[in-house]
Amino acid sequence: MKLRCLTLLACLLLPCLPVSARNIYVSNTAGDDRSTGDVPDNVTARLGPVQTIAKALRLANPGDHIVLAATGQPYRESVSIAGMRLSGFGRVPLVVEGNGAILDGSLPVPDDGWEFHSGETFRFRPSRASHQQLFLNDRPALRRPVTTLDFKVPDLAPREWCLLGGYIYFCVEPGKMPPDYKPTYAALQTGITLYKTHDVAIGDLTVQGYQLDGINAIDGAFDVELSGVTCRGNGRSGLSVGGSSRIRLTDSVLGDNGSAQLRTEGYSHAVVEDSQLIANTAPAVTQAGGDLTIDGQPADAGAGEPGK
Repeated sequence: MKLRCLTLLACLLLPCLPVSARNIYVSNTAGDDRSTGDVPDNVTARLGPVQTIAKALRLANPGDHIVLAATGQPYRESVSIAGMRLSGFGRVPLVVEGNGAILDGSLPVPDDGWEFHSGETFRFRPSRASHQQLFLNDRPALRRPVTTLDFKVPDLAPREWCLLGGYIYFCVEPGKMPPDYKPTYAALQTGITLYKTHDVAIGDLTVQGYQLDGINAIDGAFDVELSGVTCRGNGRSGLSVGGSSRIRLTDSVLGDNGSAQLRTEGYSHAVVEDSQLIANTAPAVTQAGGDLTIDGQPADAGAGEPGK
């Protein structure tokens, strides 16, 4: 009788147990979202990599590995890892293997999007203006800080920019026009959003050019490991950890972000180890709550500037 009961219990639980983890391959140059994602190269019309990370996440089950091809072309999309399906199980995480790929939220400024302001200064109104970044030839341009109390555009040096009144103001060099610099701006809002998920590992990936954050653990993201991640040139922060999320950041680089390299808030818990928080364009850390440990030392709860 006891054996029969255990057998029945096992049968009832079987549908709830995850199947063996599998690899889902992604290539933004060779892939097709109508493919299965089961192999890294195209074999038939439907057997090959998918084209987008979003499609791979739609195919994923707990503990799967999403394997990105570094094609030399950025993946231009925003992705969300949310809910139990996009979680790991036990000690088997859902994995996103970047392999050196770039996730990029920027778009070119239209040539006719610029209007003359004065002197050598032009302006452009982006669709999202609370936070922004301007890139010249795919590199963050030098930004002149302004505050909400500033009403006048400062005197900008050549190749310098500022964000004021919902406009990006940019000063060109004599004899040049803004399109000569191939300018791009932060168009998509957030690179990777983590929400109510657990046991997730993201590695060897660059996340750049997003209007708000490169990676944002909004709330309820537990046991998330970020390793070998570079978050640069995002409008607000490279990494934002909020709510009750628990994030571990190792062997990573955060720099060139607009308001903070790393920001924490709420009741979150973040651990940073062997990583660079480069306070070049903004404070290394801003805290509006949350618990932060850097290389084994608790961070000062008042470090940096108030969270924005």
